Amino acid sequence: MRTRYRRKWSSSLALLACGALILSGCAKFDNTAASQTFTPVNPPSPEVPPQVGPGGEAGDSGPGRQGPNQTPTPVPPPQGCKDFDKAVIATCLDTVAAVAAIPGDGTAPSALAGERKSGRIMLAIAEKDPADWATIPVDGSGDGGLTSLALSPGFAEDQLVFAYITTPTDNRVVRLAKGQAPKPVLTGIPKGATGNRGAIGTDGKGALLVATGDAGNPGLAADPASMAGKVLRIDTSGKPAQGNPTAGSAVFSSGVHSPGGLCRDQSGARVWLTDRLADKDVLYRVRAGQPMTTPAWTWTDKPGVAGCADFVGAVGYLYITTSIAGNLQNLPVTPDGAVTGKPNVAMDGKTGKPPKTFGRMSAMSMVNPQLAITGTINKDGGTPVSSDDRVVIIAPSVGGGGNGKD
Repeated sequence: MRTRYRRKWSSSLALLACGALILSGCAKFDNTAASQTFTPVNPPSPEVPPQVGPGGEAGDSGPGRQGPNQTPTPVPPPQGCKDFDKAVIATCLDTVAAVAAIPGDGTAPSALAGERKSGRIMLAIAEKDPADWATIPVDGSGDGGLTSLALSPGFAEDQLVFAYITTPTDNRVVRLAKGQAPKPVLTGIPKGATGNRGAIGTDGKGALLVATGDAGNPGLAADPASMAGKVLRIDTSGKPAQGNPTAGSAVFSSGVHSPGGLCRDQSGARVWLTDRLADKDVLYRVRAGQPMTTPAWTWTDKPGVAGCADFVGAVGYLYITTSIAGNLQNLPVTPDGAVTGKPNVAMDGKTGKPPKTFGRMSAMSMVNPQLAITGTINKDGGTPVSSDDRVVIIAPSVGGGGNGKD
């Protein structure tokens, strides 16, 4: 049995086409789930500030917390599957490329964590050992497999989860309920030797946003007849959502190549997509009917942009994980979505007091407006420690961008 450090969280930790585009997988099935065990918690009032530590690290108001004038104590290295870092809530997984945080007040953060190559989904909860939740058959070769998870827009009522996966014949979106086989929602998304990674999010209006890779053919991103290289907006049965730029078409935006992550603010007014091009990594502001040609930010050093979390309302930063550089990049953004400066770098093993890193990180998903969860993918080309791969809490520094450097 895997073991890990059991963290005592302070009770005062407050927070958080079927149409013009042919969608071959529009499915019809029951919209409810059976035998669910989740109990969503209503987020607390956003006026209550989070108690968080520097460097993107969740804080602790209990005994042993370092005061402002004390020298922080370095975290001991892991021992087997036991991890001493208080931000770690699950250990000894394999390539955690997908996470879906379960809404809550932050006293016991939890998330579904998906392994890219195996298709296994685990329920990770602070203070508990990770538990098997489901396994989806996937083709994990290349960059495919289980690459994204998202809770249903009506999760509090239907307890459903959506996954972006690669099969032997295509990329697709499936729908899951605990104890039931996955059901296809959107099938026939082109598959290639590369460019199979996808990302799923919600738009805040009851629809799903699905970012698809270009299947290794950049020309497909501009092809209106292809589902590859697009941001699609669909309802939970896989049909084009009402209010799309073109009626009857699922295409919301185009010009995607190898998506890392989708994220938004609480209302859906700001929607972001990280993407990896041949010569650079980019961040796009996703807008209905507008192709993604002008990035909000560009990384010429190609750190492998992955997940993102919109903490703009809390601290004025968009947080972005990187799957190659292995750090957290905090990009200053105004409430209207304007980027005002270059990213601060944190959790790179060099910055912070003491310096820390979790290595290569993947998707991010927000527990509430002040807490997010990410997974590590160190077993996929990184330098894993004994407790990898892990599920980790990310919290912003109040009034700062994660204590990073310019």
